[in-house]
Amino acid sequence: MRAKLSTTFQSLTVRNYRLFAIGQLIKLIGVWIMFTTQDWLVLNLSDNNATALGIVVAAQFTPVLLLTLFSGRLADRYDKRILLAIANSAWSALSLAMSVLVITGLVQLWHVFVFAALLGVANAVETPVRQSFVSELVGTTLLPNALSLSAATFNSARIIGPAVAGVAIALFDVGPVFLFSAFSSIAPVVCVLLMRAGELHRDDLPPVSERDAARVVDGLRYVARRSDLLLPMVLMSVMGLALFNFQLTLSALAKTTFNTGAASFGLFTTALALGALFGALAGSGRRSRPSVWLVLGAAIGTGIFGTLVGLAPTYWLVVALLPLTGFFMVFFAQAANQRVQLGVDAAFRGRVMALWVLVFLGSNPVGAPIVGWIAERFGAGASIWIGGLISVAAAGIALVWQLHRDGARLRLRLLPLPRFYVVNSADL
Repeated sequence: MRAKLSTTFQSLTVRNYRLFAIGQLIKLIGVWIMFTTQDWLVLNLSDNNATALGIVVAAQFTPVLLLTLFSGRLADRYDKRILLAIANSAWSALSLAMSVLVITGLVQLWHVFVFAALLGVANAVETPVRQSFVSELVGTTLLPNALSLSAATFNSARIIGPAVAGVAIALFDVGPVFLFSAFSSIAPVVCVLLMRAGELHRDDLPPVSERDAARVVDGLRYVARRSDLLLPMVLMSVMGLALFNFQLTLSALAKTTFNTGAASFGLFTTALALGALFGALAGSGRRSRPSVWLVLGAAIGTGIFGTLVGLAPTYWLVVALLPLTGFFMVFFAQAANQRVQLGVDAAFRGRVMALWVLVFLGSNPVGAPIVGWIAERFGAGASIWIGGLISVAAAGIALVWQLHRDGARLRLRLLPLPRFYVVNSADL
């Protein structure tokens, strides 16, 4: 067990990464508290209108759609550590202004829309820079482990944040909860400034003079020529649009389908995040690039369990299914992320990871209003199971394409345990 734990958390022995993880954990707990509280505030201000909730989610992620590729260019040209400090400082200032409006009782629905968009701008700059910065913290050898721990940090925050938010809203109302979230976002700024620049892994980066020539279009052409990068990105874009809107769908499911309160909504998001945490840790021991078959299998599992959540007739059955859904969802996303990161040249990492963030988060502005409309018209459950079926179909098409491209076959082995496996053309 000691050996397993030392392998799982190996990246934390690196001082710069340890500071990075601490800052991210504190901030992300506050972010998930804010997201959960914001959703509850929107439902209260809009008389439980799921479409309004969809608009807020779209406002948060539209800047990602518009600005992320530009942010990737910044990441390939300038010091990522300084960019992270600036972006997180902007997030803190905006969060504090929003909390003041809520505490004073002056907040209106349009205020939430505006601040969601402004926070989305800060997020659009910070996310691709943060994604590509991990490799500079630990180097290539520990990169799979560091990526898994970063996902575990994110999902630990998803467990703690919504659970704390549900209880805090009931005890203190939404204003003080927003204020706590604003102060927690200062942590990554402090931790980034405490890092030792001389210990960063930057040997494989091009010289500064060459980085000035980095263009967005070159990054797009680079990915277009690489089918091994393109497939996980296309699959993620479809699933992100159709199914990865649980921030929206679970709040609507809790309040409109099962008529429960903030604490019960927090239980939904905590159950999903608990499975997601185990999904992230499951890939922490990986030391090499995951195969395309692992990515596709996890995608199919995500779609299947997402469909079952949407079809579940009772509250407690949803709670029971959400951990499995969260596990496969993050296991798929993390395997796809690792496949992209470990297959890209260092000179293009910022722009390629910006494109990854675009397909991972940028589909939300398109998907969220559609999902919100489906939830309002046909029920929150329908908005989830329809997305699940679309995800299964997309993963199935990708699997057939990859099998055809490699000349491989999918076989079923019944003993000792039923499992599918791939037979390559050379083995047929």
